[in-house]
Amino acid sequence: MNIRKEDVSKAVKKAIDEVQIIDLHTHIFDLRFKDLLLWGIDDLLTYHYLIAEVMRFSDMPYDEFWKMTKTEQANFIWKKLFIENSPISEAARGVVTVLKSVGLDPAIRDLESYRKFFASKKVDEYVDLVFKIAKIKYVIMTNDPFVEDERKIWIKNEKGDARFKSALRIDPLLVKWSSSYLKLKEWGYNVEEKLTEKTFSEIKRFLVDWIDRMNPVYMAASLPPEFKVPADTETALIIENAIIPVSYERNVPFAMMIGAKRLSNPQLKLAGDSVGKADINTIEYMARMYPHNKFLITMLSKENQHELVVAARKFRNIHIFGCWWFLNNPSVVDEITRERMEMLGLSFTPQHSDARVLDQLIYKWDHSKKVIEKVLTDKYSDILEDGWTVTDDEIKRDVEKLFGGEFEEFLKRKF
Repeated sequence: MNIRKEDVSKAVKKAIDEVQIIDLHTHIFDLRFKDLLLWGIDDLLTYHYLIAEVMRFSDMPYDEFWKMTKTEQANFIWKKLFIENSPISEAARGVVTVLKSVGLDPAIRDLESYRKFFASKKVDEYVDLVFKIAKIKYVIMTNDPFVEDERKIWIKNEKGDARFKSALRIDPLLVKWSSSYLKLKEWGYNVEEKLTEKTFSEIKRFLVDWIDRMNPVYMAASLPPEFKVPADTETALIIENAIIPVSYERNVPFAMMIGAKRLSNPQLKLAGDSVGKADINTIEYMARMYPHNKFLITMLSKENQHELVVAARKFRNIHIFGCWWFLNNPSVVDEITRERMEMLGLSFTPQHSDARVLDQLIYKWDHSKKVIEKVLTDKYSDILEDGWTVTDDEIKRDVEKLFGGEFEEFLKRKF
């Protein structure tokens, strides 16, 4: 049955409220990884976004903050950002959204009562609760074999929760080769610091071994603004001589998250990363030179977004996903989603959570869904004004594409 213009908003809201979400990129872990799975109020409050924010309201020396326990840090952040100031930043608002969504009353502002609530929960039951509230079909983790606490779990070959799929993180190969090659040697790969044909062959063997072990949805790397291919750099040479061949041969897409400036303020540790504009020529070169490879791309700088959309229009082996890090704010998500929709239709994935704390799946998707709902409603209203018709089933189909369906179709295609 055709939807009337005055009913479009209601139909879109229903479809988005009901859709099961595929979260393309997160930093959360399943239960096998034990303490690496962050959850609960103290982990929410000590999220690195809030650490960076709280330091703007304090003259506390950085070293003094890092000497605190997690509970002490959480108390400090709660006092500064939630009691002495209103929690209107996106990261602070997110904590409020989580409290409300799990049935707590944010208005009482009682941190200890919130702690008691989370302490009463069993982690496996809480995972189920979060997935139910956020309506998550599955998430894709970030799994780095160079991190020993992660590596030892994978080596055990234990079966994990099917709702948590893997991604093979390969940053150390690309941006820390001078130390990473020593690890490869230690693990039995016959590599040298000098990038010889034998070394490329051994890097490929390492990647294939871990693809067989993890069964990753994709390989992924977070790359700096100055990242360029082709180039006579370790990063570029490893990509073209090892990553690209394995990606093609094993049909495992290469996901590039480009524009991260690491440790602009090292005193903030993880919270000290910043952003820079990258070179779109690299993306176009790789898509053009390797037309049968699949590339998942997200870029951190707002200034890169228009160029990226145009590149995706020209190369069907590029799939754009998400509004990453500093782009994950409602006003920016709105602008970028409109731009992408106006140029790509439904052939992209507007968002991923990038969640580091389990609970963040709730607020990051709650906030993003509201924005995407508004954008999609406006787009349907536009075509209805022009005489097009749309049905409930068509809206449901389109929403499913945007929240993971088009991503899964991209994985299946051959180029």
